[in-house]
Amino acid sequence: MQSRTPAGRTGRPRSAAADTAILAATRQALVELGWSKLTLGDVATRAGVAKTTLYRRWAGKNELVVDAVAELFDELELPDRGSLAADIEGVVLQFAAILARPECKSGLMAVVAESTRDDALRERVRASVVERQKRLVLEGRARAQTRGELPPEPDPQEAARTIDLIFDVVAGAVVHRTLVSGQPADEEWVRRFTEVLLGGLGGTQP
Repeated sequence: MQSRTPAGRTGRPRSAAADTAILAATRQALVELGWSKLTLGDVATRAGVAKTTLYRRWAGKNELVVDAVAELFDELELPDRGSLAADIEGVVLQFAAILARPECKSGLMAVVAESTRDDALRERVRASVVERQKRLVLEGRARAQTRGELPPEPDPQEAARTIDLIFDVVAGAVVHRTLVSGQPADEEWVRRFTEVLLGGLGGTQP
């Protein structure tokens, strides 16, 4: 887990054990109470720390929830399943399973809604969730290029734009499917989604 201590803050070093307990307690509270009823006082009690300990680490509930949810996505892995299609299907199924967890559904939707009127919170969501998980696209794309399934892209700027687009397409589709439409991203849906992602819509360029 990346350190989230604001730059320039001084004082006693942060305790990794306390951070772990606080973030776990936050997820537990999200499951039992939901975002709207979650309070820092309740989280502190569950984690066995003083409430002031939370305020030394996080500015408020939204920032705490972002970091607690971000840890869930850090569980994502991209094992080598032998082909680009199989790799995509595997990670998308993992992603959908995490989104289906009650602590993720409650926390993620709430902080995304709050971030529409809070630029700093939006940036925290982007940095803690989006940017950290682009590692999966980088890894999968490099592996597919090594296998010869994708061509190399020597221009670093163009490669970065491609990574952004792939991430947006995958994350956008799965989040919409599971959290907006409320439909299951099961193996059949993931297989068909992967076919569209890799094959396109079959149209021709104008």
